[in-house]
Amino acid sequence: MPFTIEQVKALIREYPDFPSKGILFRDIFPIFHHPEAVECLVDHFVERVKALDKTADVVVGLDARGFLFGPLIAIKLGVSFVPVRKRGKLPGEVVSATYMKEYGPDVFEMQADAIKAGQNVVIVDDLLATGGSCKAAEELVGALKGNVILDAFVISLAGLEGEKKLRAPVYALMEC
Repeated sequence: MPFTIEQVKALIREYPDFPSKGILFRDIFPIFHHPEAVECLVDHFVERVKALDKTADVVVGLDARGFLFGPLIAIKLGVSFVPVRKRGKLPGEVVSATYMKEYGPDVFEMQADAIKAGQNVVIVDDLLATGGSCKAAEELVGALKGNVILDAFVISLAGLEGEKKLRAPVYALMEC
């Protein structure tokens, strides 16, 4: 039975005080219990990308949940998928960007030949919070002379203003 996007949203679970007291964790994994829900989510993002005034050439997925649906979006768009990983996880020459997490700095990397100059890029991840990790991904794309045309998320956390750190337009399926 096909899912609607509202039914997909309803699958997202909330866990208070996880991973620590005062945090309300939103879990997207129940979506993956239903293949039709995954297909609905992916199709929703594909339609959003196709509605842009520029054509995407690459989908970039952020470590690790961006790897769950980023490749599926790329396949449906007929474009390549590029992973952004934590430092030391990719072979070969890489470009790096440092960003701040709540407990200190971290580093994202992308293979140096993953994006060609002038390619249009869509960055996908499950969650936009403070925007630090996505900003680092935008910097990596920029270092390779690509153009980020959309930052797309399943969830955006209201009040943290992560979108203000980002250069590209931001789309989130839901804001919490």
